[in-house]
Amino acid sequence: MHGSHEIRNTGFLASRVLAGILLLAGVSVWFYVGFSLLKVMREARLLMTLLAIVWGCGTLLGLFLAACTLVRSLPMEWQRRIVPFVFVGPAVLVMGWYLFLPIVRTFYLSFFDRMGSGFVGLANYLYIFTDRTMRIAFVNNLVWLVVGTGLVVFFGLVVALLADRVPFERTVKTLIFLPMSISFVGAGVIWRFVYAYQPPGSPQYGVLNALVVALGGEPQNWIVLRPWNTFFLIVILVWLYTGFAMVIFSAALKGIPKELREAAHIDGAGELVTTVKILIPCIKGTIVSVSTTIILVTLKIFDIVYTMTNGLYGTEVLASQQYKQMFKFLHYGRGSAIAVVIFLAVIPIIWYNLRQFGRREVFK
Repeated sequence: MHGSHEIRNTGFLASRVLAGILLLAGVSVWFYVGFSLLKVMREARLLMTLLAIVWGCGTLLGLFLAACTLVRSLPMEWQRRIVPFVFVGPAVLVMGWYLFLPIVRTFYLSFFDRMGSGFVGLANYLYIFTDRTMRIAFVNNLVWLVVGTGLVVFFGLVVALLADRVPFERTVKTLIFLPMSISFVGAGVIWRFVYAYQPPGSPQYGVLNALVVALGGEPQNWIVLRPWNTFFLIVILVWLYTGFAMVIFSAALKGIPKELREAAHIDGAGELVTTVKILIPCIKGTIVSVSTTIILVTLKIFDIVYTMTNGLYGTEVLASQQYKQMFKFLHYGRGSAIAVVIFLAVIPIIWYNLRQFGRREVFK
């Protein structure tokens, strides 16, 4: 009886494994047929879209069912070990394919010539650190990093401190946070009208020049005015991200026990002393987190510069130079080298953020 029971279990497991394999084979056929049909039906856009949705969802569902069937056919001890790899493994592989491989290829291309066919060693990196335009881009990125980050953190903290003391706090915070819903490109289009310039004597439709003329001044072509044009572009970043910093700082300030403020007031400390000596030290970690986040944004800044000036008039940044090298001059080697430099500049900031996050999780 015991032997027949084992034979029955073995046959059942074998049938489950076979069913899983057949289901996986069916999904593979479905995937191939759907992909072939999509290639043929390029002209019928609507039908192709519907087919792509059905095909994609069907493929994912089939893979899920096949994985479940195969896992259930294994002994319980094996199931516990293999389940994470079966269900998380494909996602990790896909993420690796789309993230890791492009990074490796970018590093590879940075050592080759314009078309990626001839090895040039460190010539592309030598160009980056010796070319005049690239030096301007480095300086501008540094200005964005220092001034942009400093202003966003300063105004975000000031607004968070003041908004918590007004009766219409929610309305104020909503209005300041609203620009965060606008993309960099959209913000660039809006601020083009703010900085718009017409020759003296012509009607000024730019908000800033209209105000200057109304006060008796001469209109200025703000985005051409070196070196101040970079600072005028940074104003757009401050306008966009002050609301983000304000929300984070406000949440951190509300987490400070009221007893600390009350004790400071009892000891005779004024608002300024309380803020500098108590509130700011209590949210030091939050200030660092917001600062590193804005630093990452400034190191990769592109959209505002591209929309407003296209890197002209001395406003080049690293990302705009990378774009021009790759898509205007078709020099993939130099473009890849600039991308590597940006990547290497960003990595320490990301590592620091992850390290700080890990420490906070430990102390919770």
